[in-house]
Amino acid sequence: MSGSSDLEAVTRLLGRIPSADFEVVARNAAGEPSVICNAPLMHDGTPMPTLYYLVDPQLVRLVGRLEAAGGVRRAEEEIGLAEIEEVHQRYARERDARIDPEWSGPRPRGGVGGTRRGLKCLHAHYAYHLAGGDDPVGRWVQVHLGDTQRDGEAEGSAGRDRTRPGTRSNPDDRQE
Repeated sequence: MSGSSDLEAVTRLLGRIPSADFEVVARNAAGEPSVICNAPLMHDGTPMPTLYYLVDPQLVRLVGRLEAAGGVRRAEEEIGLAEIEEVHQRYARERDARIDPEWSGPRPRGGVGGTRRGLKCLHAHYAYHLAGGDDPVGRWVQVHLGDTQRDGEAEGSAGRDRTRPGTRSNPDDRQE
């Protein structure tokens, strides 16, 4: 997909025009964007704490079901707060490295999805994982998505093999 077709696809998936520059970093089997990497600052300079954002509606639904079934609490208990804190620190360092050192305005805070402590959003962790991030929560989600699918999702290609991480768009094709 070209930059303009990625912009059209992401606009359709979000239901609005993206408010920050982005890059598609993972796609589903049909080549549609699954995960985008947002610039750390929106066009108006507002901090964007969510570097990796899950845009595939089928995956969003599946992860939402996992959250609704107590997945946030279960993942936090099984993985542990110390390991989750390490993920937040890695994510924040990666996001913050993308900010121009000359930037003097407000900066994003927190780790994955802006979370400062513990676990808040499985979607953001799964997006980070699909983008190639070292995220034990994202790996936990990957394993447990199969359970969610068996509990009622009958849409053929959803789940574990649906997204191909690391299929980045040309960085020169970013949204203007």
